[in-house]
Amino acid sequence: MKEILQTERLILRELNTDDAENFYKLNLNPNVIKYTGNSAFKNINEAQEFLINYQDYKLNGFGRWAVIEKSSNEFLGWCGLKYDGNLDETDIGFRFFEECWNKGFATESAKACIGYAFETLKLKTIVGRAMTENIASIKVLEKIGLKFEKEFDFDENNKGMIYKILK
Repeated sequence: MKEILQTERLILRELNTDDAENFYKLNLNPNVIKYTGNSAFKNINEAQEFLINYQDYKLNGFGRWAVIEKSSNEFLGWCGLKYDGNLDETDIGFRFFEECWNKGFATESAKACIGYAFETLKLKTIVGRAMTENIASIKVLEKIGLKFEKEFDFDENNKGMIYKILK
């Protein structure tokens, strides 16, 4: 398990196949994936297969990271960066168990990821995308310094917003 960074309360580390059960359970909650465009994994094996095939660390040197609470060593969710070669841009994303919402974990971990992106990875720009109705995620993007850039069609049924921060 490769640790990437720490904050006051959190450890961010690379995801691995030992996270499959938590990854599966995280996406089971319809409230957690409501604004993501993703569907739940069918079972733990499907989550494990996803993690086995997750290549972002190897391809880009970064990716989405497990967020672990220091005091309990509990898996709270994930946060991190994702490079999209088609758009030639890196976005910040996060997803947490519902019982972890409104405790500042998303803001704390995402702020640390932005710092890591600029200071360690030497990236110049980070974007964040959220469905227009996803007020909580939009607030996190604003709290970590991203500014509204433009609206876009998230999918055929949903409008989205793109936020951006420059180094």
